[in-house]
Amino acid sequence: MLTIVFDLDGTLIDTAPDLIDALNHILAQHELPGVAFETARPSIGGGARAMIERALSAQGQECSSAAIDRLYADFIAYYARHIADRSRPFPQLEAALECLAVEGHRLAVCTNKLEWLSIRLLRALKLVRYFTAICGQDTFGMQKPDPQMLRRTILRAGGEPARAIMIGDSGIDVRTARAGNVPIIAVDFGYSDVPITTLRPDRIIGSYAQLPLAIRDLVAGRA
Repeated sequence: MLTIVFDLDGTLIDTAPDLIDALNHILAQHELPGVAFETARPSIGGGARAMIERALSAQGQECSSAAIDRLYADFIAYYARHIADRSRPFPQLEAALECLAVEGHRLAVCTNKLEWLSIRLLRALKLVRYFTAICGQDTFGMQKPDPQMLRRTILRAGGEPARAIMIGDSGIDVRTARAGNVPIIAVDFGYSDVPITTLRPDRIIGSYAQLPLAIRDLVAGRA
């Protein structure tokens, strides 16, 4: 039995439409210009606060920490109400999760999203039942790429770091896995701001239909 730990945004779920809608909503509320979808999409992996800060920086806006705190609070409040308006699982995800569960693996989520928002999203999309642990930036008071967040997620799921694999979509996920000495499979359809091949994960998949075989291949290769 393995513990398979998934990133959330850009890995399990295509959340970009709702996240960028929320970003542009709060920017408009504060009379700031909106951000184009393709410009904002690669910044999602760093979390909502980083996405706001990057949007402001790109526009030459200088804001105090207190002002960014207010924008962030407004973002969370709006996003929580619209968390699954347009967000959807990536194609063939649920079939892959079902296959892994049938094979006896533990499944967990390790994300820089807030835990309660992560649970709300997965519950809205009827996927929460697959995961033994769902851990966010507030669960342990740390964020990826701190490897302790990954390790603690694995332990909370009842697993062992030596018997775990991470699934992610960004440089943050690859750095987290490497620092935690956990192999990583990357998806090539997520929100990475660089070509995923340049990050040199252990395996790359272009579809969730490929995930069960990629896991078996990775385990066999490390045996």
